[in-house]
Amino acid sequence: MLFHLLFQLRDLGPLRVFRYTSFRVLAATATALLVALVLYPWFIRRLRREQIGESIREDGPQTHQVKAGTPTMGGALILFALVGTTLLWADLTNPYTWLVLVITVCFGALGFIDDYMKLKKIGKKRGLSAMSKLLVQLLVAAAVAGYLVWVEGFDTRLYLPFVPIKFGWLLPALIYFLFVTLVVVVTSNAVNLTDGLDGLAIVPVIISGGVFLVLAYGAGTVLSYTETVGGVEVLRKFDFAAYLRIPSIRGAGELAIFCGAMVGAGIGFLWYNTYPASVFMGDVGSLALGGALGMLAVLTKNELLLPIVGGIFVLEAISVITQTTSYKLTGKRVFRMAPIHHHFELKGWKEPKIIVRFWIVSMMLAIVALASLKLR
Repeated sequence: MLFHLLFQLRDLGPLRVFRYTSFRVLAATATALLVALVLYPWFIRRLRREQIGESIREDGPQTHQVKAGTPTMGGALILFALVGTTLLWADLTNPYTWLVLVITVCFGALGFIDDYMKLKKIGKKRGLSAMSKLLVQLLVAAAVAGYLVWVEGFDTRLYLPFVPIKFGWLLPALIYFLFVTLVVVVTSNAVNLTDGLDGLAIVPVIISGGVFLVLAYGAGTVLSYTETVGGVEVLRKFDFAAYLRIPSIRGAGELAIFCGAMVGAGIGFLWYNTYPASVFMGDVGSLALGGALGMLAVLTKNELLLPIVGGIFVLEAISVITQTTSYKLTGKRVFRMAPIHHHFELKGWKEPKIIVRFWIVSMMLAIVALASLKLR
């Protein structure tokens, strides 16, 4: 909104900065961070007043019992800062912006309903059934994927990371549609599984958002500049995607605004979510942010790089799948408890040690992912 208003004045002195995506990325990051930092104290007080507190599972680590009653559903304010800031600074004529917002808002609404039902003890299992949540996620993701493939005519090729784009292969539209749906839903649930310790999920989300900021900016940004040749000014263009040998996606650069807002809102939330947490994210935040990361991977053509960028989420999801499969087939557990961060707790690791080590691994994976740009 603000972008469209001020862009009309882009030729007036300092307002020229609104022509640059990089400036709006910084503005979105700062805006979302400020909104989160300022509003969370009031929001936490409101959650306490409404007695919206976390209930701790009895079969979990006993050290978690002290967290009972800690305000939850804090992810709602993350989404407010993220979506509001994106609407403020992004180009709203860009279809990719709306697609990632649809996933974020719809998955956030689903998580909100699930959190609310758990708090009010609605439903046989206190909340939406796993099958109900999965069905809604699949329907929303399929609708977005269908629009992307058959209306937008999106590139249905998959590109291998670490190698030039010539090593991509074209998928039939229907196969790619199913693949996109799966990527978004799986990533959403993987982030949800990771959200089990103070700050454990939000920092990998912030790091992943930062990586996709770089990838989106590189894939969709072409810089124009003038160069004097023989006394004559010549307009030149620098295409980041061509230089980096990554897929060029017209309009993808605008997703960097969304990524900047995600980073800013996430850091603001982390201030109050760091150990010992004053507020928890809840499904309203984890499902939405996970779905957004999956959609960002698709829209920047980094679907196959996503398992590296979000390696922590992959590890958590695999630990749950492994544990469940092993128990059903053999009656034995591979881990003391899944997701895997609980396994380390039961081994005697202190919660801060687990959290920080997972953060370090996430940072290392982000470096590997960004190194793929240079290795191309």
